[in-house]
Amino acid sequence: MRSKLRLGQAAALITILIWGTTFISTKVLLTALSPIEILFLRFVIGYLALWLAAPRRLVLTERKQEGWFAAAGLCGVALYYGFENLALSMTQASNVGVIISIAPFFTVLFSAVFLKQKRPGLRFFLGFLMAMAGIMLISFNQQAVEIHPLGDGLAVIAAMIWAIYCLISRKISELGYNVLLTTRRTFFYGLLLMLPLVMTQFSADFQILSEPSVLLNLVFLGLGASALCFVTWNYAVGILGSVKTSVTIYIVPVITAVASAWVLHEPLTPRVILGLGLTLGGLLLSQKINQEKEQKEQNGILE
Repeated sequence: MRSKLRLGQAAALITILIWGTTFISTKVLLTALSPIEILFLRFVIGYLALWLAAPRRLVLTERKQEGWFAAAGLCGVALYYGFENLALSMTQASNVGVIISIAPFFTVLFSAVFLKQKRPGLRFFLGFLMAMAGIMLISFNQQAVEIHPLGDGLAVIAAMIWAIYCLISRKISELGYNVLLTTRRTFFYGLLLMLPLVMTQFSADFQILSEPSVLLNLVFLGLGASALCFVTWNYAVGILGSVKTSVTIYIVPVITAVASAWVLHEPLTPRVILGLGLTLGGLLLSQKINQEKEQKEQNGILE
């Protein structure tokens, strides 16, 4: 049991480590491609990679289960990234980064409302507040806080959608299918639901896509941030539960700040260092539950 928990925690950590660095690739690609082009191409690459990794069909035991995969593709791919991209075009990137980090709070709320699960104790909420304080120190290190109601509201919706995806992902994991096959089926529906927008806004040509910087960053986003990370995230959700996996999102701004200092040579100011400490402390506090509750969680009693 404990070794399985460690595998789940390692899978969540791998996911967050990669997702925390994707901003560099996205920043490079935005000079040549539109957000919808980047989104579509990365998931096409991810989808094809998952076919190569597991070249067999997913055969469902019940036809109605198809609805869960369609819902996962809608929420985890099409809607989440669509709302996030819209938010980024209407508000500061730092605002979006902070707001998306509240997804664990919505995961807890939706778990209690829709799944009738008992909410975590005081430590979770104290850890949430501590982590959010740290994330705000990191995100607003070199700029003033500006409120953009429409863009910020879209970011809140994106956070809510990701929380819903986490719950759907947990449900899919309980069906007992291979995680590579279920992730690929999710990608299929995500791409299918993106097609109407892609058909009207996709204009990238082969010359642009063949440029080394564009190609390499698309491959990284497709293989790493999409195929690998969605598999490891879904695997972690299946072991740890949607709430405990979701709180690892707190680490994304930490990874982003460290990567910025290393790759882009942005300074690690005392304010950022304090923010890193608060964020990591909040994550540890949120994850700190006693052994009895942890055992109950694995039995499906408490998440």
